[in-house]
Amino acid sequence: GNARGAFVGDLLSRVLEAAGQEVTREYYFNDFGEQVRRLGESVIALRDGIQVAEDGYKGDYVGELATAIPADVAARAAEAREAHSADPDRDEVAVIGKWASERIRIGIQSSLAALGVEFDVWRSEGSLYTEGHVERTIEKLRAAGWLEERDGALWFKSTAFGDDKDRVVKKSTGAYTYFGSDIGYVEEKFNRGFDHLVYVWGADHHGTVARVRNAGEALGYQKEHMEMLLVAWVRFVRDGVEMSMSKRAGTFVTLDELLEEIGVDSARWYFASRSASTAIDFDIKAATARNNENPVYYAQYAHARMQSILRKAATEGLATAPAIGDLLDNETSADAVLARVVVRLPEVVEDAAAHHETQGVTTYATELATAFSAFYRDAKVVDSSAPELSAKRLRLVQAAATSLAASLRLLGISAPAEM
Repeated sequence: GNARGAFVGDLLSRVLEAAGQEVTREYYFNDFGEQVRRLGESVIALRDGIQVAEDGYKGDYVGELATAIPADVAARAAEAREAHSADPDRDEVAVIGKWASERIRIGIQSSLAALGVEFDVWRSEGSLYTEGHVERTIEKLRAAGWLEERDGALWFKSTAFGDDKDRVVKKSTGAYTYFGSDIGYVEEKFNRGFDHLVYVWGADHHGTVARVRNAGEALGYQKEHMEMLLVAWVRFVRDGVEMSMSKRAGTFVTLDELLEEIGVDSARWYFASRSASTAIDFDIKAATARNNENPVYYAQYAHARMQSILRKAATEGLATAPAIGDLLDNETSADAVLARVVVRLPEVVEDAAAHHETQGVTTYATELATAFSAFYRDAKVVDSSAPELSAKRLRLVQAAATSLAASLRLLGISAPAEM
């Protein structure tokens, strides 16, 4: 499911850039707070041969971290255990947790790079505190009258913006909530000059949407400029049986495992082929099939066949016309049907960029491949006995190949010349 968000964000970025927008891809990672402490506690438990707490992180990846602690980190952890045992920001758990979270981040970055997903900025949650963004943002809200002290905690008056209750920004313990980080991050991004923020979140973050947008409005920004795409979870299925997944229990499919089995192109297609908010069943067997039942194979094969036709024509010395001419005269012909699909790509890109819905690109690629298959069946393209008609049809094949390759590139999928 997490991988799907990466695909959705990358595809949307590509579409927005194709539509002329300037886009910065940013990955926000958690290296601060309770989750990192739980991670640190879990790694320490496995290092020491102790059972991991019920709410801790389990699985092979935590065990691998426990056996891979470098000597310098182990030394700092030992020193922290003795010198800062009562300070949750500097104790042994904090040292190990921060190291482990960074190791995981590096692994994520490597896996995403293998997927063709690159980020311009990797933003650490902890840096929002060390650089003072959270404190400055809290003071801005306080000065505007949007915060109040209650029961020893600091609350944001979210009900003033239509929320069903106010939200805690800072606990009575003095620790900030995740919401506190979220508020600081909103302000920090707008201060960098962005005019529209698109968050790509898992569906389990649905309860966070309203409060973050409310805080943004309290800070002086329009809610419409803070958009949250909630990506539904994926159910992985093999031979009709669901593969159970739980990050903490460790029974989940990693991105690297998925790529090794099905390849980047199939993974990208299947994650991009539905609305981000729609849950999908990812059929491992179907995604690896090399036949027309596999939509990415179908589209790629169509492109390879187009290129094969163009190569054959070149070998036979047939010219390509500068335009398709009267091929559109018969509106029901395979030539005209294919041509009408070919010219729709700019419209598809504009629509996807306007609505931030990317599945239209996969739909378009499939429609183009289907129209070409009918054209290939009904029309003789390489025909030395009819050079003028052949030249026009070769121009149409050339245009179809260009549009299909462009749509596949938008998906981050290869457009092979041969298969």
